[in-house]
Amino acid sequence: MRIYFLSYKPAILKLNGLYVGGIDLFERRVEIDLNDSVLAEIVPGDNLQPVNFFINERLLFEPPAFLDVYLMSGEALIYVREYGNKGISLNVIAQTRFCGNLITVFSQGGAYLSIEGSGYTLLPLPAKFINARLEEKMLGGYPVLAVWGGNMLQLINNNGKRIFMNEVESAEFSDVLKVTAAFETCTAAKAVCTYSFDGEKLTLEASKTVETRPPEKNVLHFAFFESVLTCGDYPAYMCEELKKKAGALKNYLGDFVSVTVPTEKFYAEHGGIRAAGLVYPKASNLFEVKYFAVDLDGDKISNVYPVE
Repeated sequence: MRIYFLSYKPAILKLNGLYVGGIDLFERRVEIDLNDSVLAEIVPGDNLQPVNFFINERLLFEPPAFLDVYLMSGEALIYVREYGNKGISLNVIAQTRFCGNLITVFSQGGAYLSIEGSGYTLLPLPAKFINARLEEKMLGGYPVLAVWGGNMLQLINNNGKRIFMNEVESAEFSDVLKVTAAFETCTAAKAVCTYSFDGEKLTLEASKTVETRPPEKNVLHFAFFESVLTCGDYPAYMCEELKKKAGALKNYLGDFVSVTVPTEKFYAEHGGIRAAGLVYPKASNLFEVKYFAVDLDGDKISNVYPVE
């Protein structure tokens, strides 16, 4: 089986103890027989802990927590999403008292959020929160605590419950919460979402996706599927006849969570069709990629169909 490797940090790859090469966010691939149960070791820099695992059939059904595995037709992609830190000493990053709760962001081999009040909650955090900052805000007349980690925002209500966590480009606190989130799409799309707050939880009241630039024709099919995913104006990509079926498209495509470029093997088997890989969750950290293609009538999509 052809196995692709990705790592969120530059690292080196060893297979059965032998150096194979470097990996990062650019795909590298190796042909591996799953029956051989090859031991993979991935060693990052920056004083991070290496990870190791066997590449076999079990990996394609039960990946470890630090990996995301994507299953494709006769291929698989392994993405190392996180590494532990070798430094295990406790380091308080940010701390404050908020509405009777002691809120602490700390690192100990990774980043964590501790909430101590009427109860106790400990939540793991993405690495972005290694440089966290805390801000008290008023939202809908109630106090909330904003915990920032780079462009990632999480909100804690006055009962010490986390009520929001997402990457945002901007956030406005008033009678409602208004956030702008950027998507990594061909059209540099952005979602503007408005939430009401009752003191306990957020409720989405309005959401609009705006595509900030038109796609080039050679990536129009990718932009179309991304527009479906982000709830953009995807009917604008369709011809008049196909627009009549726009309301059924989401059910037809299913609950995919991202759009990816087909592999070299796919194009070798199917030629240069206008196809995209749609990523569907199967289990924890496990995903399946299904391919869908489009036909064009001029610069409009006239047909959408699965590629077997």
